[in-house]
Amino acid sequence: MMTLYETKTAPNPRRVRMFLTEKGVGVNYAQIDIEKGENLTPEMLAKNPLGKVPILELEDGTCISECDAICTYLEAQFPEPCLMGKTPLGKGIVAMWQRRMEVGLMLPIGQCFQHTTGYFRDRMTPVPEFGQEAGKDYKKSLTILDQCLAESEFIAGDAFSIADITALCAIDFARVVKMRLDDNHPNVQRWHASVSQRPSAKA
Repeated sequence: MMTLYETKTAPNPRRVRMFLTEKGVGVNYAQIDIEKGENLTPEMLAKNPLGKVPILELEDGTCISECDAICTYLEAQFPEPCLMGKTPLGKGIVAMWQRRMEVGLMLPIGQCFQHTTGYFRDRMTPVPEFGQEAGKDYKKSLTILDQCLAESEFIAGDAFSIADITALCAIDFARVVKMRLDDNHPNVQRWHASVSQRPSAKA
C-alpha cells in the first residue's frame, strides 16, 4: 500500500488527504513532526531533498512530493471521480483556478503564518512586515474568488475540483493567523459553508 508522509495540522498535507478521500483511495499515513524538524532528517531528505511534506511513497519505493504532482498521479491512477477536469477545456479551467488558488491563497497565507508567527525561526529569518503584506495579498485574492463564485457553484465551474480543495485548506488555515471570512465575501461564505459539509473536509 502507498504511504503518505504528512503532518496532520499542516494545510498542504490536508489537500492530499482530501483528494484521497474524494477518490476513495486508502493509504498508510506516517506522521512527521515538522516543528521538531523530523522532515529534515537524512531519511526524509532522501525522500524529498526540499525537506517538505507531504510525500507519497509508492509500493516500489518511488517518492512523489509537491501536492499538485501527487494529485496528478492519483488522478491518472484513479480517474473517478474526476477532480482535475474531464475535457481539454475543463482541464485547462481547473488548472487555471488551481494555480490561482495556490498563488493567491495558499502561498501568501503560508508566508503570513511563517513570517508573523516565527514558527520556523530556528531554520529561517522571519520578516514580520513581509508576512503582513502577504496577508494583504491573501485578502485581495479572496475578492477575486468572491467574484468567481458569484457565477458558479464551485470555483472551476459546476463540479467540485482540486481548486476547491486548495482554497478550502488555505481559508481554514488562515484562522491560525486570525483571518476569517466576513461579509465582504458573501459568495465565498456560501461556498465555504457548502464544501465544508463534504466528508472529505474532515479528512
